[in-house]
Amino acid sequence: MTPDARHRNLLVSFVRNCKSQLRQSKVADTTGVELSAGKLLTAVLIFRRLLLREVLGPEEKFVGLLLPPSAGAAIGNAALSIAGRVPVNLNYTCSSSIINSCIEQCQIRHVLTSRRVMDKLDLQLDAELVFLEDLRKTVKLADKLASLLDAYVVPAAALERRLGLDRIKGDDLLTVLFTSGSTGDPKGVMLTHDNVASNIEAMNSLVHLGRDDVLCGVLPFFHSYGLTGTLWTMLALYPKAVYHFSPLDAKIIGDLCRKHKATLLMGTPTFLRNYIRRCQPEDFATMDVVFASAERLPPDVAEAFEKKFGVRPFEAYGATEMSPLVSVNVPPHRNVMPDRYGAREGSVGQPVPGTTAKVVHPDTGAPLPNGEAGLLLLTGPNVMKGYFNRPEMTDEVMRDGWYVTGDIAYLDDEGYIHITGRQTRFSKIAGEMVPHIKIEESINELLGAGEEEILAVVTAVPDEGRGERLIVLHRALTTPPKEICERLLGSGLPNLWIPDADSFIEVEEIPVLGTGKLDLRAMREVALQRTGLAPLEVEQQRLGATRASGLDSP
Repeated sequence: MTPDARHRNLLVSFVRNCKSQLRQSKVADTTGVELSAGKLLTAVLIFRRLLLREVLGPEEKFVGLLLPPSAGAAIGNAALSIAGRVPVNLNYTCSSSIINSCIEQCQIRHVLTSRRVMDKLDLQLDAELVFLEDLRKTVKLADKLASLLDAYVVPAAALERRLGLDRIKGDDLLTVLFTSGSTGDPKGVMLTHDNVASNIEAMNSLVHLGRDDVLCGVLPFFHSYGLTGTLWTMLALYPKAVYHFSPLDAKIIGDLCRKHKATLLMGTPTFLRNYIRRCQPEDFATMDVVFASAERLPPDVAEAFEKKFGVRPFEAYGATEMSPLVSVNVPPHRNVMPDRYGAREGSVGQPVPGTTAKVVHPDTGAPLPNGEAGLLLLTGPNVMKGYFNRPEMTDEVMRDGWYVTGDIAYLDDEGYIHITGRQTRFSKIAGEMVPHIKIEESINELLGAGEEEILAVVTAVPDEGRGERLIVLHRALTTPPKEICERLLGSGLPNLWIPDADSFIEVEEIPVLGTGKLDLRAMREVALQRTGLAPLEVEQQRLGATRASGLDSP
């Protein structure tokens, strides 16, 4: 079972998928819910009826969801889509102001959530909250009987026509996902049926998901990695999914995987480290495929995971704007095309089928040869429709159909992608690109930071003389900044990469987002505040640096 290849219609795929395996266990979570495919389809159809009768207005297009990964969240997403609405999964780790920005941008009137969730969150939202517990009380016998009949008796084609699913086009909007805001205000990434379905097709063609596969879903649905990888993959293909609301609860996740015989896990290296420490070998005894993404997979983490659980994690790479999967290292035992796809550690794999990558010079846009690092551009059917109501921002990241990732990378001769840094984590100092991440890693190593510990991060502020000045935000130090700088110089880093001793700023906490990523915007704001640069001064500094370089000359 694959998404409908002719139309890439995920909802048609969902209906046919459920009807083809009515009695097979399809979704479960740690609240105790477990549903067969038939019961899942029934629940979605019931929920659709309730939403249309009790909640949604006829002109209401976008509907928010504030729910962690769970069977209820899966049902809510599918029901909204079948009801002809666009589900917008909101990031419950963000502040009220950020969530309200997303609500305002999409003109969301209703947010589906639960009282248990809201009791744990200190949020004041500018929308009407619809509690699932209250909505369940409105179910009528007619809702149950009609939905059971549709799920178990009515032919798929007839049901699809009656629900209007056959009229859905590939470029119709499936969802809007808001970026984490690490470099600016949240932007709504518009993903279509074609975008997500093509990504699912590509992944399935590489790892060949079957009826015996069970996806462990611990990634939030407000993240494209979780939405495509563990929600719509389950809905459109054969595998079952089992959910838990937090990827950090290692022991609970281990119990979940052992109980349901999970075979595929998607996470980050940070989560994998946690499972290595706290899970038992028998918890992942049936695990067959493990993917790590969102950050670099260190070899020692891969080796430790394989040693304890008998399965080696492989690194993948993606971006929300790419739905999200871009490239992946395919586990050898799952790969039926070893002459085309494989695994190369140290890379993030080859582009998935349908996706093309190229590397260009960051300033000129000229294509670069294999082996030379530059700006990574991508194209394919998984490229987003654009940023919601922000055409100027869309134009900034799209070049003739190519998405500009902002990542610095190179391609080797076999087409494997090697990420070397992030363009937004580079400074241009005296005309040279200086990588923040490399300096950051060197400083943390000198400070003796542990595997999961970040004692210092690097950002930058404008500098009239050299364009930018490196700033180090750090926790309390036992080594003086002057000594750190001297040791960095002795380690072989170029002089241009060494921060000034007076550019070290102590902070109580390193700014991070709810997703665990560094909050790049907050880092820069702290640096600007602590260096005394007001917004006007920042602009003046930028103009001064531009004039000094001659870039604004006639």
